[in-house]
Amino acid sequence: MGTPTKPIAIDVFAGVGGLSLGLHRAGFSVIASFDLDPINVETYRKNFPKTVAIKSDVSRLSGSDVRKLSGLGANEQIDIVSGGPPCQGFSLIGKRLLNDPRNQLLIEFARLISELQPRYFVIENVAGLMIGEARAVLTRALRVLRVAGYRWVTPIRILDAKDYGIPQVRKRVIVLGYRKDQGRPSYPRKSYQPVTVRQAIRDLYAIGRCPSLMRADGFDGKLGPASAYSKKLRNNRNSVLSGCQLCSHHPDIVQRFKNTPPGSSEPISRFPRLHLQRPAPTLRAGTGKDRGSFTAARPIHPTQPRCITVREAARLHSFPDWFEFHPTQWHGFRQVGNAVPPSLGSAVARRVMRALQGSEETA
Repeated sequence: MGTPTKPIAIDVFAGVGGLSLGLHRAGFSVIASFDLDPINVETYRKNFPKTVAIKSDVSRLSGSDVRKLSGLGANEQIDIVSGGPPCQGFSLIGKRLLNDPRNQLLIEFARLISELQPRYFVIENVAGLMIGEARAVLTRALRVLRVAGYRWVTPIRILDAKDYGIPQVRKRVIVLGYRKDQGRPSYPRKSYQPVTVRQAIRDLYAIGRCPSLMRADGFDGKLGPASAYSKKLRNNRNSVLSGCQLCSHHPDIVQRFKNTPPGSSEPISRFPRLHLQRPAPTLRAGTGKDRGSFTAARPIHPTQPRCITVREAARLHSFPDWFEFHPTQWHGFRQVGNAVPPSLGSAVARRVMRALQGSEETA
């Protein structure tokens, strides 16, 4: 392949590309992504047409495989490898399945990093990775990386999305690693500018007043006044806003939603109702077909008696309005809930870029 003018990134366990978008915003050229879910790969290709998106089981990939599939030469330098291995077994929400075979993908990811020898790596995972037996899996993965010549920023930190300009409480472990011959990166500083649900979705209220969206996914009507937050996400959007199909609720459920105060949970469904003046609670993904296809609790709109749309969830996750998700609601909500918020990804990636450019302290 031709030599990119920007630092080279590879995104593993990429999902629909939340972290890839963050890397792009920070100035990296994401040349390839890998994910096992064909629906995610298809969606990724729509949003990142210049990136090679590959359906692959990472546990069966070698470093040389990745280079070949990415179009990289055997000795071509990779600047960063990033990824969030499937983490359901480590999650603090619901049952912790510490014998879940997907937990071993963290070890496989460490192996892949050691074989590719990038200058930097980023591992993203749920906060539960730092607790009990799950921490032992992380320790094993880091041991593989230490032997391969890597260090990481200590103490390893749990970052909360709400501290980085994202209207959602979402705590994630971020491991910032660097090869011993590279400068040491640092964790991003908190923005100290909390964004509320109102600022994120107030301009989308017209969606809930459009009956045709019970059957259609796209909204081409007029949006409301934009906040500073939503204005950034609205830039360069297509004329039709995707992800806007409304959920159809039984009248009894509508009444229960009406009776649920903002900031509390509806007693029967346990769906949380969003509060206009606060960030949203963590958006959950639910489970895939291999775990029963359970739908996660979807937040109730703060002023309308309905669940939020995929687009509103995307706003709460900091995805721009041009970004497309699978048109089926079940897949679309899962894609948002599993993604790294792009603004969190870019905050982390910018610190790695600073280290790469020599703007951070050396090891």
